[in-house]
Formats: sequence, C-alpha cells, structure tokens
Amino acid sequence: MKTNLNKYNNDWYQPGGGIKRLFWIVINALFFSNSLSLFNGIKIFLLRAFGAKVGEGVVIKPSVNIKYPWFLTIGNHVWIGENVWIDNLATVNIGDNVCISQGAMLLTGNHNYTKQTFDLILGEIILQDGVWIGAQSVVCPGITCHSHAVLAVNSTATKNLDAYSIYQGNPATKVRDRKFK
Repeated sequence: MKTNLNKYNNDWYQPGGGIKRLFWIVINALFFSNSLSLFNGIKIFLLRAFGAKVGEGVVIKPSVNIKYPWFLTIGNHVWIGENVWIDNLATVNIGDNVCISQGAMLLTGNHNYTKQTFDLILGEIILQDGVWIGAQSVVCPGITCHSHAVLAVNSTATKNLDAYSIYQGNPATKVRDRKFK
C-alpha cells in the first residue's frame, strides 16, 4: 500500500464560514503576520472581534501568524514573540503569565501516516499558567504543558510536560526541575 494524496479529503473539517475565514486571512496579513510593529491594542481588539478570548496585559509582537482566532483563548499577561505561528485548527488555550518565544510553533493538526488517504488529525493544545515555550520550539497536537513547565530553545514537545519541569531536545525529555529563587 502507498500514500495516495489524490484520495485525501477533509471536507468534514469546517473551521468557520468561508467569508469569515477570508476576512481573517486579510486581517491576519495586515495586522499580525507582517513585520510592522502596530499598536498592540488594535491586535487585541481584532482578535476579540473574531471570537478569541483575550485577557489583560497581552503583548503580541510583529510577524505572528494565527490560523483561526475563534479557536484561541489567551489568559492575562501573556507574551507572544516575533514569528510565532499558532496553527490552531483545533483549540489552543493559553493560561496566565505564559511566554511563547520567537519562532515557536503551536501545531494542533497533523496527518495520519498509517492511512493511504493521509487523514487530518486534530488535537488541542493547553499551555497552563506560567509556561515558557522557548524560541524555535514546537508544541505538537494534543499536548498539555502543565503549570510553569519550560520547553527549551529548539525543542519539540511530543508528550505532555510535567509541572515545574524543564524539557529539552527532539523529542523533548525532562532535564531538571524548574525552581524559583
């Protein structure tokens, strides 16, 4: 048996109306994924207008790409760095005081490589309070990063991260506990 992308069909996946998605593509290009440092308040307003739940004190840097804001919840005092990609085909829940560093990717979709038709698989991502996702890191579908977990630079979370733990590598493994002074 071989992969046959000619038979790929994800018609079952309807993430929102076509007009809504079209408007978001334009807004995302103009206000989020470009490198201009636009007013943060405008970004927050637009996310909320498209259905995102956004807390207070959220900072969104330039060149951030958000797939579907209506599947996004962001807590209070969250930092989202340059070139972050929130590819939220499913829900992404970000707790309070979370830092998502430059170039990180939150991926809620993947494909079933065991099926000839390469079916779409979805899994929500949860970043609990105090989580830090390091620069150029990847959080895979279905992952929960528990309270104050750290995913080190250029690492890939393929399994849930324990609370107050630091993970590193690809796939990420626990390297030590996170302790505060």
